[in-house]
Amino acid sequence: MPIGTDRFEQLGADGDGDGPTPGTNAAAILDFLRENPDKAYTQSEIADATEVKAGSVGPTLARLREGGRVDHRGHYWRVSDHERGVDEAASQSAAALASREADDETPGMAAWRDHAVDSREHRDE
Repeated sequence: MPIGTDRFEQLGADGDGDGPTPGTNAAAILDFLRENPDKAYTQSEIADATEVKAGSVGPTLARLREGGRVDHRGHYWRVSDHERGVDEAASQSAAALASREADDETPGMAAWRDHAVDSREHRDE
């Protein structure tokens, strides 16, 4: 199915705005590195941990690096600081949403109700 130019412009290099397609080598590698944000790994360690074929790990990491998702130093690769920030922000958002749902009220709603004006009470008849 074709997409419009506006949608095309929103797509990232991976094909969507949210990251690699689930089930791909890029998704498997990025998921592994995200789960281990405080460590850096060699290509062979990443291949062993993700079951991505060794010959595919290098090119996939290179594409992820071009997209700013991973960092590379010497023989080691790790998830980028930007990716870690995205994950932390998502976790914080999820926690805030869970808190709101647990309170069964949007934060600030009670204060709003105290000062809200009911337009039905002030109609000119």
